[in-house]
Amino acid sequence: MRWKIVLHIIGALTLCVGLTMLFPLGFSLYYQDSGIVPLLKSLALTCSGGMAMFIFFKDREEKRGLSHREGMAIVALGWIFAGFFGSLPFYFGDVFTSYVDCFFESLSGFTTTGASVMIDIEKNAKGILFWRSLTHWLGGMGIIVLSLAILPFLGVGGMQLYKAEVPGPVPDKLKPRIKDTALVLWKVYLLFSAIEAVLLMFGGMDFFDSLCHTFGTLATGGFSTKNSSVAYFDSAYIDYVITFFMLVAAVNFSLHYQMIKGRPLLLWRDPEFKFFGVITLVIMAVITIAVYSATNYDSIADSFRYTSFQVASIISTTGFATADYEIWPAVAQGLLLFCMFLGGCAGSTSGGMKHLRIMLLMKQAYQEVFRIIHPRSVNRVKLGKTVVKPETMNDILGFCVLWLLLFVLCGLVVAATGVDVVSSFAASLACIGNIGPGIGSVGPTDNYAHIPELGKWALIFSMLLGRLEIYTVIVLCVPEFWRK
Repeated sequence: MRWKIVLHIIGALTLCVGLTMLFPLGFSLYYQDSGIVPLLKSLALTCSGGMAMFIFFKDREEKRGLSHREGMAIVALGWIFAGFFGSLPFYFGDVFTSYVDCFFESLSGFTTTGASVMIDIEKNAKGILFWRSLTHWLGGMGIIVLSLAILPFLGVGGMQLYKAEVPGPVPDKLKPRIKDTALVLWKVYLLFSAIEAVLLMFGGMDFFDSLCHTFGTLATGGFSTKNSSVAYFDSAYIDYVITFFMLVAAVNFSLHYQMIKGRPLLLWRDPEFKFFGVITLVIMAVITIAVYSATNYDSIADSFRYTSFQVASIISTTGFATADYEIWPAVAQGLLLFCMFLGGCAGSTSGGMKHLRIMLLMKQAYQEVFRIIHPRSVNRVKLGKTVVKPETMNDILGFCVLWLLLFVLCGLVVAATGVDVVSSFAASLACIGNIGPGIGSVGPTDNYAHIPELGKWALIFSMLLGRLEIYTVIVLCVPEFWRK
C-alpha cells in the first residue's frame, strides 16, 4: 500500500469538495443570511487541508498505475473525508448540538441516503440548506467519478477507482479512456439536472428550491428545503415532474447516454430495464387500487398521483414524501417495504440491492429447481443472450448475503440502544439501502434525531456500506487487505 499516493489523491478530492462550497456561499451572500461565516470557515479549512495533503504527500517518483487495494482505499477513505469536511458548515453554523449529528447529516447527503436529523429545516440559512442538497448531487454520480472527469492525473489507475465506486455488479465503460467515460456520465447527469430544474420553475418553484429539489431527485437523495418535503408545494404538476425524474435517475445512466446518442432501442432491449419497468408499474397499480379503496382520496387520479410518487420515491431510494404512507393499507406498506430491498438499476444513482442482482438470483433459483427435475441438464444463467459468468454469480450471491447480514446486524445494534424493533430494522434497511425514510419512528413524517449516538454511528456505517456496494468498505476491515 503506497500511502503517499493514496493521501495525495485524497487531498485532491478534499480540495474539490472545498471548492464546491463556493456555490452555497454565493447563495448565503445573495440572501445575506447567517450561513456566510460558517461557510467561509468551512471553505478555508477544507481547501487548506486538502491542499496541504496534496502538496505534502506528493509522490515525486515516476507514477505507475494504482493497485486494486490502493483504489479501494482511496474510494472508501475519500468518502469518509468528504463526510468529515462536509459536516463543517453544520458544525460552524451551530445547526446541531452534537458533532455526530453534523457528520450524520453530511454523510447522509453524500451517500444520497437522505436520512435527516434536522428537526426544523426551514429555520436554517439558505446557504446551509443549499450545501445540504449539493452534497446529494455531488455524491449521486460520485465524487470519485467527478474527479476522474476533471483531474487528469487520476487517469493513471482510474479504472480501479471507477470500479470501486460505481454502483452495480459490472461497471459500464462507455469510452476507451476511463476519464472520458466519467465525463460522459457527468454530462448526462448535468443535462437531466438542467431540464428538471427548468421544468420545476415552470411549476412555480423559485430558482433556489428548484435546484435543491433537482439535486435531491437526480441523485435519489431526498433532502428537501421544506419541513413537509414535496407535499409543501401541493402541486400535481410538480409531483409528476419529480416522479418522472426519480424513475429516470433509477435507470442505468449508460442507457440514457445511448438513448441521447440516437439508440433508444437499446433501452427497450435491456433485460434489467424491462424487469424494473414491469415491477414498478405492477406495484404502482396494486397500491393505487388498495389506497383508493381504503382512503378518502377524491378520485382514482388522486390516488395514482400520490401512490406513483411514493412508489417512485421508494424504489428509486430517493425518499421524498407527499403522503404519510404509514396510514395506508397493510398491503401498500408491505409492497413499499419490498421496494426498499429492490432499489433501482445497476449503474443508476439509486441504492438498494439493484434489480439486476435480484433478477439474476431469481434465474439462478429457477435453474436449481429445473436441475432437480432434469438432473442431466446443463443450463447457464443468461442476461439477454449473454451467458453470465459463474464468477459474477458468486459475486452477486456474496453481495446479497453480506447485505442482508449487515442489515440485520445494524438493526440489532440500533435496537440495543433502546429504539423499538420495528423502527430499528426499518432505520437499518433505510440506511443500508440509501433510502432515507422508513417506517415506525423513522417514517416519512419523522426523522432520525431521536436515535442515540451509538445507533447513529451504526447507521452512518450502513450508509457508507450501501453507497459503496459493501465490498469497497468491508475489505478495509479484513486484516489480509493490509498485508503484503
